[in-house]
Amino acid sequence: MSRVSTNDMLTRNIIDAVAANKPVREKFGSVGRVHIDRQLPFVVVYRRPCGEKKIGTDRLLLGTPSYLIIGDDTKALSDTHRLLVGLVRHLQEAFGRVCLLELWESAAENSMRAAPAFEIVAPLHNTPTKFLEEFENALLHIEVEELPTSIQVRYQDRIAPPNMEPLISSDEADSLNCVSVGLAIRPIYRDHTTGELWPFHLEELHQRLNRALKRGFFAFMHHHTTERPRHFHELGQRTVAEVVGEVDRRLAAISDSFDLLLYVSPVNSASAWQEFEQHGFEHDVEFLYRARDVNPSLLKRQLFDIAIEDIEDPTLAHIFAEKRNELERQLSLIADRNTRRFLLESRQIFGDVEPELMDEAQALLDTAQPESANQMDTLNAREIAERAQSELNRYRQQDPSLAATVSIRNDVPGILVSRGNLLIGEDAFVSGTRIDALINHEVGTHIVTHHNGKQQPFKELHVGMAGYEAFQEGLAILSEYLSDGLPVGRLRLLAGRVIAVSAITAGANFIDCFRQLYRNHGFAANTAFNITMRVYRGGGYTKDVVYLRGLRQLLSRLGEGHPLDAMYLGKISHPYLEFVEELQWRQVINPPKIRPFFLDTAATRLKQENLASGITIAQLASE
Repeated sequence: MSRVSTNDMLTRNIIDAVAANKPVREKFGSVGRVHIDRQLPFVVVYRRPCGEKKIGTDRLLLGTPSYLIIGDDTKALSDTHRLLVGLVRHLQEAFGRVCLLELWESAAENSMRAAPAFEIVAPLHNTPTKFLEEFENALLHIEVEELPTSIQVRYQDRIAPPNMEPLISSDEADSLNCVSVGLAIRPIYRDHTTGELWPFHLEELHQRLNRALKRGFFAFMHHHTTERPRHFHELGQRTVAEVVGEVDRRLAAISDSFDLLLYVSPVNSASAWQEFEQHGFEHDVEFLYRARDVNPSLLKRQLFDIAIEDIEDPTLAHIFAEKRNELERQLSLIADRNTRRFLLESRQIFGDVEPELMDEAQALLDTAQPESANQMDTLNAREIAERAQSELNRYRQQDPSLAATVSIRNDVPGILVSRGNLLIGEDAFVSGTRIDALINHEVGTHIVTHHNGKQQPFKELHVGMAGYEAFQEGLAILSEYLSDGLPVGRLRLLAGRVIAVSAITAGANFIDCFRQLYRNHGFAANTAFNITMRVYRGGGYTKDVVYLRGLRQLLSRLGEGHPLDAMYLGKISHPYLEFVEELQWRQVINPPKIRPFFLDTAATRLKQENLASGITIAQLASE
């Protein structure tokens, strides 16, 4: 079969697939490719210079739901013309009007500090004015390396890169009801002399241009077609390439192969407290840990063998790259447990105490008086386990596939959830007035989000996105408030944890930190010891800063009007909430499978209304 007939057949197959609203992902010509996610009233095209490899500009199209990358030779132009005419004809029938946007490079500026610059080339006749205005505004929001964008707009009927023929003539565009627009991009992501790519510039521009294109096409659809999408994120890709699943699976496998929290949790916390108390709180104690059954170096080798760079979708690529970075730091923590490096690596993961968070913690400790403990009404480990098991059985009425278990352990301090299972230390106890809050914290939040994450297409949403702990703990603390189980003493405890993290990062030793909590802030001796132990374990585990931080972030988010129930779809991270929202609009991730029970009582609905109006931690403490 001749090459011409093969291309003709491929062209017909592509057009037929798009007409049937089926996804297309095909090679096209010697250097080209076609990716059409579904029927949409726009197509983006880039002509790759033949004989040149990896110059970067072609990557800017990746993640767009409807694009063509072709060669710039005469044969490629002829084949592309036939394909585009066929595609535009079908899309015009479905939407009334179609936008054909061609990207090309403008004059290069050989400087790593060159600002992004665009030139929009628009048709002189039948000009889509409203689309151009909103597209220009979307491009103006692009910054790379904190340098703002400059934009020019030029009007002419011949839309094509310099010294090239138009993909579709102006007469053809008019007859097909097609708007042809050009976008010239300054290649700030490449050394103009050597051709070397600057990957950070390219990644940043790719992410921001991808969003600007969606905003522009959203405006085009509302002003110039019969379609009315609700949000510009709806115009992102919905089909997920196989490489995404492979990357996600391998990252999750590494994440599931170790449990950092267990590795840094002392197995002798009870006896260590007894020893510390016997010596009048004046002698250091030694914490003992379980054996590490993983080799961090081997896991790091596997980690960096994962080809995240092969993911085209800029949103997913960024999410997975950040998860890989976090896993690398967590593996370093395991390797460096009880060394001087441990604290520095922990600070890299969780960050230091920001001044406004320190002020909030200090204010809580200054204004909220310590509460006396009520030892008369307490539940022991067995009673806590029974209550948790009963709650799990209730949740299984929503989804029988919930696989969480409850176990009492002699090597766990307190109560924690690990890999979706509830672990209860055999010496644990809780006040009867706080049992509902505890169950909603551990089961209704940590276990529910873990299970909901397992129902998602990406395993990362149950092992946890990078930095998910703060937002996850914020949700858990909020569940206590909604359950009428967030007393001032609980908020003081969270504030004390912030003080302890600040102390260790400032160089205080274990006894100094204990004294600050015990003598200066009025914590009971055993409480001050537990706070200090949690922060100084392993060599300095600063995760405890995230509880109050996460609550602040969550309250701010709710005060902006974001719905609370959507935040239980998995273990999501505050820095990536916009990405999660985008993936929801793109129908890539699913709504939560299980809904926490505590969201649906009359009392909590009233509290949720208060949260939506905006509320601070200080206001929580005053209730």
